[in-house]
Amino acid sequence: MTYSQLCILITILVYLAGMLWIGFICGKKSSDTVGDFYLGGRKLGPIVTAMSAEASDMSSWLLMGLPGLAYLYGVTNAGWTAIGLAVGTYVNWLLVARRIRCYSQHLDAITLPDFFSKRYGGNKWLNGLAAIMIVVFFIPYTASGFAACGKLFASLFGVPYHVALIISSVVIVGYCTLGGFLAASLTDLVQSGVMTIAIIIILGFGTYMAGGLDAVIANAQNLPGFLSLTEQYVPGSGAEPYSALAIFSALAWGVGYFGMPHILLRFMAVSDAAKLKISRRIASVWVVISLAVAVAIGVIGNAMSAAGVIPQLSGANSETLVINISSLLSRYGILAAIIAGVIISGILAATMSTADSQLLVASSSVSQDLMQGSFGIKIPEKKSVWVARITVVLIAMLGVAIAFDPNSSIFEIVSFAWAGFGATFGPVVLFSLFWKRANHQGILAGMLSGAVVIFFWKYVVRPLGGVWDIYELLPAFVLASVAIVVVSLLTPAPSKQVQQEFEEYMTLTKNV
Repeated sequence: MTYSQLCILITILVYLAGMLWIGFICGKKSSDTVGDFYLGGRKLGPIVTAMSAEASDMSSWLLMGLPGLAYLYGVTNAGWTAIGLAVGTYVNWLLVARRIRCYSQHLDAITLPDFFSKRYGGNKWLNGLAAIMIVVFFIPYTASGFAACGKLFASLFGVPYHVALIISSVVIVGYCTLGGFLAASLTDLVQSGVMTIAIIIILGFGTYMAGGLDAVIANAQNLPGFLSLTEQYVPGSGAEPYSALAIFSALAWGVGYFGMPHILLRFMAVSDAAKLKISRRIASVWVVISLAVAVAIGVIGNAMSAAGVIPQLSGANSETLVINISSLLSRYGILAAIIAGVIISGILAATMSTADSQLLVASSSVSQDLMQGSFGIKIPEKKSVWVARITVVLIAMLGVAIAFDPNSSIFEIVSFAWAGFGATFGPVVLFSLFWKRANHQGILAGMLSGAVVIFFWKYVVRPLGGVWDIYELLPAFVLASVAIVVVSLLTPAPSKQVQQEFEEYMTLTKNV
């Protein structure tokens, strides 16, 4: 191990120790209730709510996937995807955050399946189905985060992949089981700061090493379609038209926000619904800046390769762009190596901030919604917290088992899981919050159809290509919405109690 690698490793270990320390402190502050463990007792302030929501959203895709995409193909695909995500973020905070916070508190719901069930009169089928869908899509999603951490350590330090995988998962599970939701949220706040520092340093250092801003622009202009939003650069063959269908497909990523359980939980956990306006502004500004910088890093990285300061990257290797830039930076002395360690910690932060939230949501689905909500197993309050902690460990072990193959795909799984949640829960959340006539039959139909169409479109329709090559989230979201409306109108209206609770929630929301 070189001197610079040692400095990077020490910096990362200090960072990981800090995350465990936060978990320990949060564990001492939390009471032994499942409400505290899974929702932090609804005590989150507006800044923590905003930054933990966005940190848990972005994952390592922000510092690996998006820059790698821009490095290879220019700003077209990465740019439209970033625009879709930025718009989706703002609209989700604007339309959903305050409403689901008020409605979930009014119904005393502490998980998303619990909210769906109580919204429709305590329907256990809804509770059980929602919990199963969360487990189905979140376990591989969590596994992809563990795998990303393992591959990062393995590529940097030559540590065996499996050793790195287990160490990373132990740290994440450690602070989750110690402090629950509050620990995950506070560590996400720290991690969002580390991610921000990382992308700013990479942006400045990369531009300097590429020969300055003029050199970066000149390199991009020499590549046909690299800076266009209507053409896409294809390495080795020039520019290809980027169709309206492709733009629509990229923008569809933003629709997924309405159904992301780990983000919706942040909305439900804020201490004061009136302060969500502050959270919305902070979150929206951070997302726009971070996505724009991530795309810019890809453009700068291409110029660095053209200048010969980092290797030419191709295929999946393009996702190691930030790691390559960090390695280059670490050669310029101790301080530079420490800064490189902070950048690598930023990649870890992006991954861990998503994995911890996924673990807690999947755990709550098993221990709270399936065991107690659907199967009616009565567990005392204090024992429920220990059941929750044990469930986190068991789900993490399953995630590690899935990720144990070092050749396992990471980002395809993330894309598919994002589509799964967006189509399965997105329409359900929107109709539950905005349409009084929606009933449990319609919601069940929407949830099932969204999940079925995701699989069918991904593996049967989309491979046909041409006009069918649309990101599966978009058709699944539309068809799930249609199913909710049609089935709700063909079946009896909700009970008077359910409709009265909806009216009370609407009044409550207007007064916030």
